[in-house]
Amino acid sequence: MSLISGWKGWRQFKKLPWDWRNIVVYSESGQDWHQFSGLIENLNETLDRKICYVTSDPQDPGLQRQHENFRSIFIPEGLFLTIFFQVNQSDLFVLTMMDLQNLQLKRSTYPVHYVYLFHSMGSTHMVDNENSFDHYETLFCAGPHQVAEIRRREEIKGLAAKQLFDYGHPRLEEVIAHGKSYRAKKNAGDAPTVLIAPTWGVDSIFNTCGKELISVLLDADYHVVMRPHYQSNRQTPEVIADVRQAFEGRERFEYIGQMGETDSIMRSDVLVSDWSAMALEYSMGLEKPVLFIDVPRRIRNPNWQELGIEPVETTIREQVGEIVSPGSLQDAPAAIERLISHPERFQEKMKELRESMVFRLGHSIPDGAEEIARLADERLTARRQRDNA
Repeated sequence: MSLISGWKGWRQFKKLPWDWRNIVVYSESGQDWHQFSGLIENLNETLDRKICYVTSDPQDPGLQRQHENFRSIFIPEGLFLTIFFQVNQSDLFVLTMMDLQNLQLKRSTYPVHYVYLFHSMGSTHMVDNENSFDHYETLFCAGPHQVAEIRRREEIKGLAAKQLFDYGHPRLEEVIAHGKSYRAKKNAGDAPTVLIAPTWGVDSIFNTCGKELISVLLDADYHVVMRPHYQSNRQTPEVIADVRQAFEGRERFEYIGQMGETDSIMRSDVLVSDWSAMALEYSMGLEKPVLFIDVPRRIRNPNWQELGIEPVETTIREQVGEIVSPGSLQDAPAAIERLISHPERFQEKMKELRESMVFRLGHSIPDGAEEIARLADERLTARRQRDNA
């Protein structure tokens, strides 16, 4: 069935006239729809641009969108997706997929301009592979730290300079808006709610010290929400099940396994995390503090220190919270009490921090859509010149 679906999708794309291939958006998963939907809405409506949306997820919300300037195509992972990437003819190809060219999905053999949208505010050189962003012409950067990191890598590796657009982070803008509209439903005397939402991997919180941490927090009379990363449930489901089962039925323990659920984030008073980029959105978006459990760094680039730049995941920690060692988890309740003791002061600090760390707060999507349209026009002109040469 996958082969048949892939063949049908590839045939659909091949039959599209060029005006539907001026801007092509590719989504690995329906989880990426929130990265694209605002841009697509602006391009379709405000700028009257046609968009071809290709996804590998049959549940992608983009497949349900109806608009005269929008067409969606389903090409699942496999042979025909590989073919689609290698020989697709389009002007501008927009995606949030890292490691283009490095893994099974390659750049087209035709002259296609690739635009990468950063889907987090994290740094580019420690958590991700060393060459994850080398094979794109344009990068839409969330903040000045990403620009500095990319330019430094280009400098020390002798790479051609990419076009770096000061884009910002629409997800942070959404979080800020949700935070402002959310009305807490707490009663006087209710226990503070602690949300534990770490990254995934063998060294993440639930894989290393999850049981001990939850036990300490429950014993301190906090309401504790366990919210594992969806990759943890994929890669180490037995670990998550073991931690969950150890506390099911305990008063004030809650498990959240649904991706995209936001209520637990909104009603929590403090986040407990490790190296997850979610800590940046939580602290600067909701203006609430983070307690970091100092598990080993999540490193996919063993050469990250070559750049001589400390990743933002490290530098931000003491600005948005406190750090506790896995060997000193008994100190977590006292740290949490300090973090939530002066909320107004913390809120003002976060407002100042995000203004310096994130581009175009409040207007990233309309500005980003205009830049995509400009790049698409530029590539259209270049293609016509090639055709007439």
